[in-house]
Amino acid sequence: MEEIKLRAENLNLYFGKKQILKNVSIAFPKNQVTALIGPSGCGKSTLLRSFNRMHDLSPDAKIEGKLFLENLDLYDKKNSVTDIRKRIGMVFQKPNPLPKSIFENLSYALNIHNYPKHSIPNLIEAALKESFLWDEVKDELKKPAVKLSGGQQQRLCIARTVVLRPEVILMDEPCSALDPLSTKKIEELIEKLKENFTIVIVTHNMQQAQRISNKVAFMYLGEIIEFDTCDTIFKNPKNELTQRYIGGHFG
Repeated sequence: MEEIKLRAENLNLYFGKKQILKNVSIAFPKNQVTALIGPSGCGKSTLLRSFNRMHDLSPDAKIEGKLFLENLDLYDKKNSVTDIRKRIGMVFQKPNPLPKSIFENLSYALNIHNYPKHSIPNLIEAALKESFLWDEVKDELKKPAVKLSGGQQQRLCIARTVVLRPEVILMDEPCSALDPLSTKKIEELIEKLKENFTIVIVTHNMQQAQRISNKVAFMYLGEIIEFDTCDTIFKNPKNELTQRYIGGHFG
């Protein structure tokens, strides 16, 4: 029996009068990679960002329904957004390192959360190793992070998320700005990270979804059309819309 880590129940989301998500119910299994696929504007990123309260920053966003991390109600007013974001990390489409050194990019979050000073170097080393970056930067930790290549910057952003030991990592098209070699490294990294983290990834790349995901949800016009194992979605989808999208008939 799969253990469920993250779930949405009857989620409706509006920006102003426009409804973006329509009655979305979905459950993400622990220590698996779930890919959200579907054409642009279908609500994938909106769903992803709902889980770590990114829409709190949009004054016209209105959310109905329930979102849970295990049994924690993510929108219960008594729960701290800072704590939620520590437990549910986020990696964005474009690498966004802070204008600081490689070391400071990782120590920044640890300092905010009051980690003991003496433990920080070891935590940073562990996170960089876990993100397949340590061997490339271990002698240059004082170097500005913006001097790294695009692929290295994205791995640094993953390390910055991993260093806080979240339970879930949300990834919004983390490879879309990267070359094929960097993409391959990130995919290998995702495969390794799922041993310790639950991962939900938005991707437009069908081959990538097939390579890295255990489960796939196909979204269209704000709804979950089909949600199943990767094999079923790509080899034997039950819904005609899913078949047409996988077959490249629209996108």
